[in-house]
Amino acid sequence: MKKKLWVAESYGKINLGLHVLERLPTGYHRIETGFVFIEWSDRFEVQTAEAFDLVMKDSDIPVDGSNLITLAYDAFDTYVGLKNHYRFAVSKQIPAGAGLGGGSSNAALTFRMLNKMEEAGLSDDDIVDLCRDLGADIPFFVYGKTGVGTGIGQEIEHLDIQPDAWIVTIYPGFESSTAEAYKNCEPNPEPDFSIKGVLTEEPIEEWQFLLQNQLEPAVIPRHEMIGNIKDQLIDFGAEYAAMSGSGSTVFGIFEQDFVAINAYESFHKLGFSANLTRPAFKPDYGIYIKD
Repeated sequence: MKKKLWVAESYGKINLGLHVLERLPTGYHRIETGFVFIEWSDRFEVQTAEAFDLVMKDSDIPVDGSNLITLAYDAFDTYVGLKNHYRFAVSKQIPAGAGLGGGSSNAALTFRMLNKMEEAGLSDDDIVDLCRDLGADIPFFVYGKTGVGTGIGQEIEHLDIQPDAWIVTIYPGFESSTAEAYKNCEPNPEPDFSIKGVLTEEPIEEWQFLLQNQLEPAVIPRHEMIGNIKDQLIDFGAEYAAMSGSGSTVFGIFEQDFVAINAYESFHKLGFSANLTRPAFKPDYGIYIKD
């Protein structure tokens, strides 16, 4: 009997603004940030197997216990239990260590796929409770809805803030340390503007003056290319450009398609990994059986 092949996409995110409000005794930070999706995704193909197996296609990312897919699989087995074991084959497209949440997205999809394949009947809230310790932005990927994250990023107010504009995302080719970024940042408990207010009340053309990623001053002096790419996106005609999360990826938001496509193609020709996301993009969160 032919085995079922389950397939799904694991999407990346960018941060629209990031306020670091407070350094907590736990080592985490209290933040405010906007979470939205980009069309950059990893493809999962999963089948039953004799034992757990993880294959990362065309990728040098380790498949050992440091991989969030492995950690999520083990956590599901520990807390819920597995009737079967599975082989995960992942075509990795989202750059690692890039501020795009690729690892967290992969962990969230691992939980969601196991929940469906095992017919475990867990709600999204149940899944968030089980995988909360694996990563601060995993809840965003479990729910699959845009919104503003507060606390350490896990408390999400779901809001329709996906830009109705083109997003050009550029990976400069190197990773940026999240720990170093937060270590060297200066928390500001009283920013001039709330990210929620800017994203829900102000037009995109005003964001460049109101929306800040407060990790940029801690990262750009160590990685000047991030600042250079940000400036180049503005020169290409972006209404808003910023670093995503703790870097290293930079994105620009464009209201005109031909301007966005020109920027995307220009960076692509220079050899950068780049992505183009359509206006008002909504990810396909379905988990399908492939014929």
